[in-house]
Amino acid sequence: MFTLQQLKAAHSKVKTGADFPAYIQEIKQLGLITYEYWVADGHTIYYGEGGHRVSSPAIYESLQIASSSSADALRNTITIHQQGQTDFITFCKQASDAGVEKWVIDTQKMLCIYYDAAGSQMVAEPIPQLGYQF
Repeated sequence: MFTLQQLKAAHSKVKTGADFPAYIQEIKQLGLITYEYWVADGHTIYYGEGGHRVSSPAIYESLQIASSSSADALRNTITIHQQGQTDFITFCKQASDAGVEKWVIDTQKMLCIYYDAAGSQMVAEPIPQLGYQF
């Protein structure tokens, strides 16, 4: 099963949203099924087969999650990040401004699903396969 060190090594290769598909393929090969990324502080909970679970600590100062959510603002944030126009921390800040509490990566369904603080799904974004051009 995967370790936090393996997951960190894979994530260290991601510089922009354009790098994301290769990252997902790498962590999927490590046995990761799904993970939850919490926007407020960047801690992540990773889940694998057989109940395997690994958590990471917070990675940045706490962000305030907007009390009202906007799927349209989030879609714009996703688009510009996928085009490589923002770095990861900027993406997280813009996601928090759009009301995103967490996102869930599902490597089986190849989806990234964004949720607001009420637990409502805001956007479900297909994760492109390798070789996809944004």
